[in-house]
Amino acid sequence: MASADAPRPPWQGRRIVLGVTGGIAAYKSVTLARRLTRLGAEVDVVLSRSSREFVTPLTFEAVTGRPVLTDLFSVDGAARHIRLGREADVVCIAPATADFIARAAQGRANELLTTTLLVTRTPVLLCPAMNDRMWAHPQVQANAGHCRERLGYHQLGPVAGPLAVGEGDGPGRMVEPEVIVEHLGRLLGGGGILEGRTVLVTSGPTREPLDPVRYLGNRSSGRMGFALAAAAWRRGAHVTVVTGPSALPRPEGVEVVPVETAREMDAAVRDRVGEADVIVYAAAVADFRPVRAEERKRKRSRDGEGWAVELTANPDIASGTKEHRKPGSVTVGFALESEDLLSNAADKRERKGFDLVVANPAGEPDAGFEAETNRVTLLGSGKPEELPLLPKEAVAEMVLDRVEALLRGRV
Repeated sequence: MASADAPRPPWQGRRIVLGVTGGIAAYKSVTLARRLTRLGAEVDVVLSRSSREFVTPLTFEAVTGRPVLTDLFSVDGAARHIRLGREADVVCIAPATADFIARAAQGRANELLTTTLLVTRTPVLLCPAMNDRMWAHPQVQANAGHCRERLGYHQLGPVAGPLAVGEGDGPGRMVEPEVIVEHLGRLLGGGGILEGRTVLVTSGPTREPLDPVRYLGNRSSGRMGFALAAAAWRRGAHVTVVTGPSALPRPEGVEVVPVETAREMDAAVRDRVGEADVIVYAAAVADFRPVRAEERKRKRSRDGEGWAVELTANPDIASGTKEHRKPGSVTVGFALESEDLLSNAADKRERKGFDLVVANPAGEPDAGFEAETNRVTLLGSGKPEELPLLPKEAVAEMVLDRVEALLRGRV
């Protein structure tokens, strides 16, 4: 079974220096190091002296498969900070304590991690974690501000939540590892043609009410649309996803516009499609809706054994918004077909003015609705491109590679 944490861009093959300083949140950094490694990054963990009171080098070596670095000088090479700083694609300090932020702001070079910061010219991400009163102290705020404004470091968090036992709740908690992973992905994945562009994605199912408790819909989870939105955001785009009901976590950094019915989705897309450089119609929109929704729950004991429901067509969102698209924009559609996959998908591409169609067969195991993986064929102006069974996150990256190629051809 393919995994969403399998190696993939933008983490795959990249060098990440993960600095861990002495706070209780250091235990979360083990999960962070493991996730980055599973995504294909080479993670060099640097532990400060105080961090080793909370976590051990052996733990990080077990999850990264790489030696953990602790000393500025060693028999392996006196200038290891030079190598770390030069070879890193990004440096992340998680957690970043008040003491470390102060030393970073001062440009200190009294241990391996601060010295590495002086050498590197790659993006630096600070993830502060401390007691909320410490974080609120004017000097801590000044030091953090200096790191952001003068040194150009990126800061993520802290967030409000439970602190160490006995410290209550407050703004001082380190952000969760999965959020840090996404922000590191944006630092690694930006700089391409999607940087600064506007991307609009539709996602998930729509629900058409029959009565106050029942609806017509489908089994779409929204995973494919969310994966596309997240991947576009990591590439530096400004992303809006218009989504039907979904139980999945919202993509990090993405504006989410929740809707329920096809008509609500149509209105939301019409309001935004004219500003989008890329439009991805990934939602599984219900083609029909009841002519009339019951005002109260229909009960068999009261209304009998049968229920005839008259249906009417919903708006075709892709076709209906075709004339409102921004000139030069790239448009992607999806085609889920139970027969004649390629011919039906090609016809859909022509009728709806799509630059690219992502076609997948209905009913295949481990693909389509409610699955974490998908097996698709990409149809553009050339020969159809059949992809193997892949995690939907990997499919999203490959679709956006083709979108970027189309955008370059229009510059």
